[in-house]
Amino acid sequence: MRQRAAVLCGAAVIAAGAFAAVPAEAGAPLPANPPRAAGIDWKACGTADYPALQCASLTVPLDHARPGGKRITLALSRVPHTAKTYQGPLLVNPGGPGGSGLTLAGFVASSLPKEVAARYDVIGFDPRGVGRSEPALDCRPGHFDAVRPDSVPSSPAVEQANLTRAKSFAQACGKKYADVLPHIDTVDAARDVDAIRAALGSEKINYFGYSYGTYLGAVYAKLYPERVRRLVLDSVVDPADVWYDANLNQDHAFNDRHRAFLAWIAKNHSAYGLGTDPERIEAAWYAMRTALAKSPAGGRVGAAELEDTFVPGGYYNGYWPYLAEAFAAYVNDGNTGPLVEAYENFGAQDASDDNGYSVYTSVQCRDARWPRDWDRWREDNWDAHGKAPFMTWHNAWYNAPCAFWPTDSRQPVDVANQQLPPALILQATGDAATPYEGGVTMHRLLRGSSLVVEEGGGNHGITLSGNACLDGHLAAYLTDGTVPRGDGEADAVCATLPDPKPLESKAASTSSRGSTLHGLLGFRG
Repeated sequence: MRQRAAVLCGAAVIAAGAFAAVPAEAGAPLPANPPRAAGIDWKACGTADYPALQCASLTVPLDHARPGGKRITLALSRVPHTAKTYQGPLLVNPGGPGGSGLTLAGFVASSLPKEVAARYDVIGFDPRGVGRSEPALDCRPGHFDAVRPDSVPSSPAVEQANLTRAKSFAQACGKKYADVLPHIDTVDAARDVDAIRAALGSEKINYFGYSYGTYLGAVYAKLYPERVRRLVLDSVVDPADVWYDANLNQDHAFNDRHRAFLAWIAKNHSAYGLGTDPERIEAAWYAMRTALAKSPAGGRVGAAELEDTFVPGGYYNGYWPYLAEAFAAYVNDGNTGPLVEAYENFGAQDASDDNGYSVYTSVQCRDARWPRDWDRWREDNWDAHGKAPFMTWHNAWYNAPCAFWPTDSRQPVDVANQQLPPALILQATGDAATPYEGGVTMHRLLRGSSLVVEEGGGNHGITLSGNACLDGHLAAYLTDGTVPRGDGEADAVCATLPDPKPLESKAASTSSRGSTLHGLLGFRG
């Protein structure tokens, strides 16, 4: 799903104004010839897009409290440094939890300015349970096969059908991975990051995380503050809301973002013919949803699958023109073909998505306590649905296995930290997946950090996506530790990029760094 979406979509690359910054103290460059990474045997695994990519694996304890016990394997990737001035390893993570970071290393290395990337070994990794790491979790293959029950539990029978699915998924995970699940969580993943650091032979790491990767980075920094050299957090999880409240907050933010999409359609009536009144367009969207609940398009796209298809538009506006065309074809012409195609490109789940979801639930359910009383879920989600109907129940069922999870839960990590070098935090004001308040909270908790805000932006994952202002701050920080300093809530503000334009033709450009990045980040956390 993520790869298909990345191939399809493009976004404009337009420079934004730069803002002044002042240098901050940062670690000095490391020796030009770092110690050989003991225990890591790198082999070439380059692709057409990333020819310098190398791959390796590393074994780590399943239980870090029992280093002599069972071991698991982490898959690693690397783009090695080429400059004489070496700044150490830069570990990158795309979020999730459950996202693969192997290709992200190639993307980051090729998207940073050449003179910046050349000074780092850019290291990607599949966290425990993910992708090419072993074991790779897949609790219940085909869990998202079409057509699923309507996500809105409008009757006891519909609610029970969704509850049965959630319970079945949790039970399947417990049965297949009973010995593994107690160790699939953010703290264990952070200890894996330190194992990677040690195997690389580096005293300190640089870290660059998107989305959930910001929380992983903050947890690592809390556990090992003396081992952090630089820390970049893009699109930040609110560490005060892990994880039940975070998902309820997402519902309202995604509803706002979906309405922004509908308003964009209204502004482009000449392209889509759906009118100029966003409220009427919204009514048409929900009428489409009601119709599909009764008669799925192509026997594939019911109400739940429609939500699967349109939720990605809340992450990245580069998908809007494709979603709008499918919406318009259905409403104006009764043509289901473009809608089914959009579902296949943006919503349909494959084996890698099954793996990602298995890790997502395993981490989130283990990281923090979730209500075990379904009455609480029902009350909270009906309340949210009344204000934010677009994604509330879809999101509730996505997380519902946590109500029945077969392991107990940890306490969330207090990531407040006064021992770090200055961290760089980047956040869009209209981000739906990790709302703006999370960036502000993380900025407050990490003493000495700097917050750069994309004003008016609504995408999730904002650096290396074409905004020259944001990318300038990132490059300055990775060059010598420079961070901006300001007097307000944010230390620097960057203007957002313009919204996309409707597709002029089927042959419209489908290539940009923005679409590539968002294909790698996926559509959850």
